[in-house]
Amino acid sequence: MLTKHYHALRNSPLGVRMANSPIGRRITQSPLSARITRYTLGSVVAAGTSAIVFAMLYVSGVGTTTCSVVAFVAGAIPNWILNRRWAWRVEGRVAFGREIVAYVLVSLATLFITAEATGWTSRQVQSIPAHHGIRVLLVTASYLAVFAILFAARFAVYEVWIFSGRSRVRAALRSRIQVRSAARANRTP
Repeated sequence: MLTKHYHALRNSPLGVRMANSPIGRRITQSPLSARITRYTLGSVVAAGTSAIVFAMLYVSGVGTTTCSVVAFVAGAIPNWILNRRWAWRVEGRVAFGREIVAYVLVSLATLFITAEATGWTSRQVQSIPAHHGIRVLLVTASYLAVFAILFAARFAVYEVWIFSGRSRVRAALRSRIQVRSAARANRTP
């Protein structure tokens, strides 16, 4: 469904004008730069979703760890869909080990870091009166800062491992089985 909307936008007069502009040509001139652009836009959507959910929960008096977890999940869902289907254009069956497990591991590491960063920031800003809104802005900014810092690292992991389309583990296991089979066939009784 997302791909259908993307093609409709791309083929619209505005989409054609944007694609033919100097900036549009520059950010889509190679497959890698187009992927980076789509990853960036998907990350902005996910970060925006997360930031809104985080701020709403934090203002409601929810603890920073719970805010981080709920906001992270709220952003991870559109992030997964946009990265897999739009940025890397992977369709069809999900490679459970490489895509799901690896994405969850990267997400859990990011979640741990965001929970720690927001908890630390929240403890540091307790002297600021809650009614000014500055406290919410600072804690939410620390949440977003983690995503900004990990932006390039996550792209590299997605590009090389998660959405690469090749499973190095599966290839290594196949190779090992083939070597064993060939060695057995070459033995003399």
